[in-house]
Amino acid sequence: MIRRRIAPVLEGRRFERVEISDARLTRPEDPLAVAAELMGERVERVDRRGKYLIVRFASGRALLIHLRMTGSLLVNADATHVRAVVELDDGSEIAYRDVRRFGTWLLLEPGELEPYLAARVGEEPLVAAFTARGLGERLEGRRAPLKAALLDQRTLAGLGNIYVDEALWYAKLNPLRPGGSLERNELRRLHNGIRKALELGIARQGSTVSTYRLPDGSSGSMQREFRAYGRTGEPCDRCGTVLEKTRVGGRSTWFCPDCQAATT
Repeated sequence: MIRRRIAPVLEGRRFERVEISDARLTRPEDPLAVAAELMGERVERVDRRGKYLIVRFASGRALLIHLRMTGSLLVNADATHVRAVVELDDGSEIAYRDVRRFGTWLLLEPGELEPYLAARVGEEPLVAAFTARGLGERLEGRRAPLKAALLDQRTLAGLGNIYVDEALWYAKLNPLRPGGSLERNELRRLHNGIRKALELGIARQGSTVSTYRLPDGSSGSMQREFRAYGRTGEPCDRCGTVLEKTRVGGRSTWFCPDCQAATT
């Protein structure tokens, strides 16, 4: 979604001026040095892999941007919490806004991108090649809770806290189940649940929380579709049981204690 919005603005354009005002964005690299290296680079293509936005340059270099929880890229916008600004050769300005300052920028040299991603990011769950069998192979032998195993980006690319809770609700699976304990029919349900949650999120342009807006300042509406996430004390839309909140792998987790019971 973010790639679709920012790619037409960046592709074919040259980085005329770069200012990085937050050292956390590029650490341990010096933000002044990174900004200087980026100036003059021409954008060939903008891609996405999991939660990473990939700005590929004609030089063979790549800028890997991880937006984390609250990062966004704004075009010609007057915004607060701006951590970096890129002026393009057509006069446009791209501002990187990040309220919680968790996002990162990493400039990679030619040949470094694919090995870097291969070590950190698993298969894309919306590609045709993603199957229930393949999902089972990635979860095989995992003793960690299912929620934690799915949040591990090496298992699948791009699954965040919200969409894991939603996928597990659709699949009727308990988030505390060991990741490697699923039967074949449960893997099929989880495969379908992951796809359904992500496809719905894309259709609704993501979810909006108080600290985040879409790159054009508008808001997504996925939060209106939540079946589990953030709904402590509300009735389950499927069985009416009051939804519960727990913590798995340090992350807040919502589920139905009845239709997502540990033995379901």
